[in-house]
Amino acid sequence: MIETRGLTRSFGNNRVVNGLDLSVREGEVFGFLGPNGAGKTTTVRMLACLIRPTEGEAFIDGLSILDERDAMMIRKRIGLLTESPGLYDTLSAWRNLDFYARLYEVPEARRRERIEHYLRMMGLWDKRDEPVGGFSKGMKQKMAIARCLIHEPKVLFLDEPTSGLDPEASRIVREFILDLKSEGRTIFLCTHNLDEADRICDRIGIFKGRLLGVDAPSRLKAELYGRSISIQLKGITPQIVDSIRLLNYVKNVVVNGNTITMSVDSPDENNPDLLRVLVSMGAEVQFIYENRHSLEDVYFKITGAAK
Repeated sequence: MIETRGLTRSFGNNRVVNGLDLSVREGEVFGFLGPNGAGKTTTVRMLACLIRPTEGEAFIDGLSILDERDAMMIRKRIGLLTESPGLYDTLSAWRNLDFYARLYEVPEARRRERIEHYLRMMGLWDKRDEPVGGFSKGMKQKMAIARCLIHEPKVLFLDEPTSGLDPEASRIVREFILDLKSEGRTIFLCTHNLDEADRICDRIGIFKGRLLGVDAPSRLKAELYGRSISIQLKGITPQIVDSIRLLNYVKNVVVNGNTITMSVDSPDENNPDLLRVLVSMGAEVQFIYENRHSLEDVYFKITGAAK
């Protein structure tokens, strides 16, 4: 659905995006993560046909961003949520959405239905006749989300969609993103909320001028940290520790008080056998759990930034 080949953008002597090769599948929620100034917004602006790349090319739904005729079609097929809401402050919520629906040539028979649907979904139906200039930041963000969905695009570029929203509204947006995915929409999500990305993204790309890593969050965690478990026993003897170290699927055994931490190939497969060994040694197991690394751990390790 989205494919880039050597996509590059420079501003003067400053190369902001450097040779981006990326493929995003249809119906996928793809998280694009990176620090401020990494080139994420510049990448989105190129993919949305707002600026041209210095080098390379990209395709959206088979259409080239370099071809002017294709670029016009791309703009009609995508929804774009930018960092600024892009609303007309003196117009009401209803008239803002009606304006954009007309701009996207939404048939008149569908405009009223869609406007009402999105205003109700965002909890703004009672504010439909009020000018958006008096709305709070969170309300304007909800309006911006409704605006980029009004023409029901196949591809969505969302730049910090939950910025300025309270926890309840953020949850509504996250659930809505997953609903859109279930409808087959492709979603390209730029966010600083790593927990949010971990929960809703099928894959993530960590970007800092160039692509540093791409995969599902769970696979990135496993690749960087492996899988480890901790077992708390009522008491630990040297014989118990030696028996564990002899198991071929166990590595990096560390003892801390009555807790043994170790790397294992696959906790799901290895834990039953490990428990049998411990019980046969007379060990009394109190707890066993897998140690979890967060997407934040992955992000800081890949980017080399200090936590």
